[in-house]
Amino acid sequence: MCKRILILAILCLCFVGVASADSATYLISVNTSSIAGTSGSLDFQFNPGAMSQAADAQVLGFTSNGSLGAPATTGDASGTLPGTVSLDNGTAFNDYFAGFTYGSTLTFDVNLSGPALTSPNGTSSSGSSFAFSMFSDSSGTMPTLTSDTTDGFAVTIDVNLDGTTTLKNFSNETSAGLLATTTPEPGTLLLMAAGLAGIVALRCQGVLLNSKLS
Repeated sequence: MCKRILILAILCLCFVGVASADSATYLISVNTSSIAGTSGSLDFQFNPGAMSQAADAQVLGFTSNGSLGAPATTGDASGTLPGTVSLDNGTAFNDYFAGFTYGSTLTFDVNLSGPALTSPNGTSSSGSSFAFSMFSDSSGTMPTLTSDTTDGFAVTIDVNLDGTTTLKNFSNETSAGLLATTTPEPGTLLLMAAGLAGIVALRCQGVLLNSKLS
């Protein structure tokens, strides 16, 4: 009996150890000195595939010596740069678009979170993708500082079906990397494992005591 309870406690601890990431934060930094003074635009998207689990994206800490124009949003997008911009994948196309007069640099963080990262359901058939684009015109038709001339993406970050994320960088002027990940509190499983461990100790102590008395 002691052995069975001990095995169950160990399994609970194993599940705690492999908990999915709660969120992932990426730092994006672009050297825009080659197009400084150009009146263009910036675009941020976070879109699902055909069947994606819920997820959220936030653009945080935007800084630049350039000048931002008024934004236009589509779908589930809200906020205004340089403040926080929030997007989720609740509709097919979620977009934040703003005019921008380029300075020499721009920097921001992207935080990805939600059930698709915390607890992948195993039934979704597609992930979601965050995309950042820069354009040298105000209408968003002339991509700049990127090798992706088809979609105009400078950086994309995919939320995969297993809760991991994948960065793709199409811009030689852009530095992009994972800044931090956080994991959810173990909570219930940890408490359960501790409780079962206590039961094991008490049970085994009782067995030993009975054996001595007999």
